[in-house]
Amino acid sequence: MAGGLAVTSENQPYNGRITWFVVLSSMIAATGGIIFGYDIGISGGVTSMEPFLKKFFPKVYTEMKLDSKISNYCKFDSQLLTSFTSSLYVAGLIASFFASPVTRTFGRKPSILIGGGAFLTGAALGGAAYNIYMLIFGRILLGVGVGFANQSVPLYLSEMAPPQSRGAFNIGFQFCVGIGVLVANLLNYGTEKIKGGWGWRISLAMAAAPATILALGALFLPETPNSLIQNANDHEKAMKMLQRVRGTTDVQAELDDLIKASEISKTVKHPFKNLIQRKYRPQLVMSIALPFFQQVTGINVISFYAPILFRTIGFGESASLMSAVVTGLVGTSLTFLSLLIVDKLGRSSLFKIGGIQMFVSQMMIGAIMAAKLEDHGGMNKTYGLLILILICIYVAGFALSWGPLGWLVTSEIFPLEIRSAAQSVTVSVGFLFTFLVAQTFLDMLCHFKSGIFFFFGGWVAIMTGFVYLLLPETKNVPIERMDQIWREHWFWKKIVGNGQEYDKTERAS
Repeated sequence: MAGGLAVTSENQPYNGRITWFVVLSSMIAATGGIIFGYDIGISGGVTSMEPFLKKFFPKVYTEMKLDSKISNYCKFDSQLLTSFTSSLYVAGLIASFFASPVTRTFGRKPSILIGGGAFLTGAALGGAAYNIYMLIFGRILLGVGVGFANQSVPLYLSEMAPPQSRGAFNIGFQFCVGIGVLVANLLNYGTEKIKGGWGWRISLAMAAAPATILALGALFLPETPNSLIQNANDHEKAMKMLQRVRGTTDVQAELDDLIKASEISKTVKHPFKNLIQRKYRPQLVMSIALPFFQQVTGINVISFYAPILFRTIGFGESASLMSAVVTGLVGTSLTFLSLLIVDKLGRSSLFKIGGIQMFVSQMMIGAIMAAKLEDHGGMNKTYGLLILILICIYVAGFALSWGPLGWLVTSEIFPLEIRSAAQSVTVSVGFLFTFLVAQTFLDMLCHFKSGIFFFFGGWVAIMTGFVYLLLPETKNVPIERMDQIWREHWFWKKIVGNGQEYDKTERAS
């Protein structure tokens, strides 16, 4: 496998290469991304299936099929329908805070195991559901699984990866999210054609497949060297694990940084309280701003409701599901491209490229829908196809930038003493705004109509400016020496100062 050195600010390079051991471990852990992506894709697909709507949401089904007076933009507007999608994210938000002490106290591996087990149970309930209560309870268990997995998997990947390849390894999580979305869309397209109208059960139950891989695989995962030192204080075991994952016996420089970070971590008794201290202000801002911006890109308009959106502009049921497959394929492909180039181009360049691409495409989609889609009647197929192409361009921009980098940057910038707590803040903020977008989108579509794309496009412009001005480049910076980027940044150095001297009394508070 490829080798290399990560040069640090103190001219003490970390030795190591990408080993098969770390690749296989990371592949198993990244399955947590598949369960997340699968659920995103599957929920949007089944909510456009007529048998599913007829069984659980008969009012929506009636309005869609029979009520010609309802606006194209309002046919799917149902708080109960959006609750089906968004209930998972409320559960995930709450679960992420329970996941933080588990991850910090017992390690990354137990959190991954809990996530896989909870998701497996939720998938079984969803596939067997016979009423709306059973359906939503299954969604809640899925949310618990996603909450634990999203809190622990990005940390696991960032800690296992060699610094010079950390971007590629971490983006493996988002790549797996894309695979999950794509597989779900393909499955929805196939199961929709099953006679008897029970295909949606297969779609929901098949979430058990990636969940089983994650739960069983977690039993055999090695714990990260960072966690071994933090939880067991076993320097010898951590050194052996570090040697194994780096493929070299010369790991002393990295081990010394891990031990130093662990000693600081153990003085912190209340990580959530410490997170609000001035010296952690940049990390706190990023742990809130990046997941917030990731959701107000409008990506979940596409991820959750792509089939519904395509039906809104006049596509049939099968055509809508196939269009979702196309956008899923585009997203997965561009995420893989991001994985290949992120450690060469850096995070900042990809954020800017993707932001401009998303902004332009959303403005054009909004303009076409405003001009060509009335409240009643369909849209010309040529314009419908043009919207599909523009949505693919938008999805490509997100998959290249905010999709993977929103997870990557937030998992690599936190020092060990607040890492688990800060990641919980990141995940919970993400879930909170995912819930808000999922719960309000159909109502917003009904009221804003085509203006919904101008709304999200405006946020894309704001967030692109934010990362350009306030997010320093993290490429090739070792994870335990990440504090240097804030001390050297034109703005953040005014907040944290030119040197971060740890006050023992402050840390012990």
